[in-house]
Amino acid sequence: MNISVVGTSYVGLVSAACFAELGANVLCVDSDSRRIGTLLYGGIPIYEPGLEPLVKRNVGDGRLRFSTNMAEAYADSDIIFCAVETPPAEDGSTDLSQVLNLAKAFGSQITRPSTFIIRSTVPVGTAKKVMEIIEDELAKRGEKIQFDVVSNPDFLQEGTAIKDFMSPDRIIIGIESKRAKKVMAEIFFPLKSNNFPIIYTDSNTAEMIKYASTSMLATRVSFMNEIANLCELVGADVNIVRRGVGTDSRIGSKYIYPGCGYGGTCFPKDIKDLLKLAHGHDFSMEVLSAVDDVNIRQKHILFNKLSNFYNGDLEGKTVTLWGLSFKPETSDMREAPSLIT
Repeated sequence: MNISVVGTSYVGLVSAACFAELGANVLCVDSDSRRIGTLLYGGIPIYEPGLEPLVKRNVGDGRLRFSTNMAEAYADSDIIFCAVETPPAEDGSTDLSQVLNLAKAFGSQITRPSTFIIRSTVPVGTAKKVMEIIEDELAKRGEKIQFDVVSNPDFLQEGTAIKDFMSPDRIIIGIESKRAKKVMAEIFFPLKSNNFPIIYTDSNTAEMIKYASTSMLATRVSFMNEIANLCELVGADVNIVRRGVGTDSRIGSKYIYPGCGYGGTCFPKDIKDLLKLAHGHDFSMEVLSAVDDVNIRQKHILFNKLSNFYNGDLEGKTVTLWGLSFKPETSDMREAPSLIT
């Protein structure tokens, strides 16, 4: 099977390497010549445990290639994974320009039945918008070529991304046709044979699952941070509280470690996107708003404790921060609590 992955940032590069490891022939394309140059010379532009040997092994075996030429993506494959970045825009919404530009290119260049698979994290309704753009581009060409747009959100955690890809809790696939289902079933067959669940739904629901999952995890983090702060006031041991709560089979032990707030690009951006979506429908998500507020306050808590310990007199003090990235086993500094002053 030939697959093209557009984007060599975190989601794109990990996905490309893992698809190659599963036996596909993968072309990974990016307009960033510096990133591609690094990869062509054997380097890795991002840090993720286990990724470097995975990339080098599959490049050496001929299953993984890199290029800056988008035309190669369409020449090599009729399966295009969109894994470009979707950063926050100035108004707080998601910048979809790279996704939409790729959709235009897809519609203007495909010559045979093809599948456009959105791996990037995008707001609900993006797959339908992409479908409209591709239809418009084909109409401009006077062509009637069968195509499908699929929502296949990633659930990769920085630090454990390869394991998350190869041993997923679930694979979410938003489709609108039987043909798309057949294509996706073939792509993920190596994982399905290991009995990892594949959930098929429509594209809007698939996109919402991504945001709902992220928001639930962020809610657990903010909730436990609130409990930790209250424990300090009443003289309870939050570590024992966490263990007691985590052993409840209905709750579990993940994402209930108190700390100085969550960071990265996933939690902060996805929560703001979901709040913006709700606001656009005149709906107030009070729980999620509180989660965001708690996290903002929590990022100041270590400094406040330090200041209180010295009665506000920090002049001349030397402070060491142990751990700067937003989580262990990553070099990602985006939205890291350590950046808050």
